[in-house]
Amino acid sequence: MSKKRWSDVGKGRRIAMVAAGILQIALQVAALRDISQRTPAQVNGSKAGWVAASFINFAGPIAWFLRGRKD
Repeated sequence: MSKKRWSDVGKGRRIAMVAAGILQIALQVAALRDISQRTPAQVNGSKAGWVAASFINFAGPIAWFLRGRKD
């Protein structure tokens, strides 16, 4: 199995990879911003734990928005 170079990847797949990367960064930035603006009483668990979890690709930020916030 040989490594593929960026130039070996098809144009459609490159666009999808870049879009997924942008989405991941946007989710993480949104989650980190939301975490920073909440008081500890508005968070399920520790804020530091949620900050660390937000670095887990896609799953961390999505988990924050689904389970981390108290409304």
